[in-house]
Parts: sequence; C-alpha cells; structure tokens
Amino acid sequence: MSDKPSVLFVCVHNAGRSQMAAGFLRHLGRDRIEVRSAGSVPGNQVNPVAVEAMKEVGIDIADQTPKVLTTEAVQASDVVITMGCGDACPIFPGKRYLDWALDDPAGQGIDAVRPIRDEIEQRVRVLIGELVGE
Repeated sequence: MSDKPSVLFVCVHNAGRSQMAAGFLRHLGRDRIEVRSAGSVPGNQVNPVAVEAMKEVGIDIADQTPKVLTTEAVQASDVVITMGCGDACPIFPGKRYLDWALDDPAGQGIDAVRPIRDEIEQRVRVLIGELVGE
C-alpha cells in the first residue's frame, strides 16, 4: 500500500478531458500523487487535438491509451473526479467524489480545446494543493 494520495479521472471516452487532467497531475504532481484515468465507454485513441493542446504546454500524452472504468480502479483511488460520465461511475463509501463540469473537446478544434486545457490545469493545481499542500 502506498501512502501517496491517489486520483482517478473519469470521462466518457477517456480520450480528452480525463487524459489531459491525468497528464497535468502526473507532470505537476511529480510522483507525489498516484494518477489513474478511465472512461465509461473508452474510445479507440486519445483525441489528437487534446494531444496537440498538451504538447503546447510541454506535456506529452501521446503514449496514453483510453482505458475502461473498473470497480477496482475506483476502489483503489482516494479521489474520483468525473467529467460528464453521469451515473456510470460506481460509488463507494469513504471516497471523495468531485464532478468537474467541463466542455467536451471531442470534435473541437485547437482554439476550442485550449481553454478547456487551461481550466483543467487550474483545477489540477488546486487539487494538488488540497492533497499535498502545495
């Protein structure tokens, strides 16, 4: 068992919002927080525009692949952050649940994805402060 806090980001396809959030948390959290991401209906690949938007800020998520949301992933996480997946996420006592209302980058161009990326970064920075006091 790890003493590190663990966070699971969940969106429908695990291709955009949750992948960007996980990328920011891995980068900014510097191995102090365990990071997972998953989707209730995972896509085939990470959204190329999300990959491009993250590259612009120096974070490479191109090697990530969408993963299916499992009960085990939820049970293994301290904080579960949903982004538009509705009731697909199982609820377990003792977990902290947050719902981040964010626009879906699917089908959007880079100009529409940048503000979504920037909002995710701000929220991840606040989360890091709450979890590890930074």
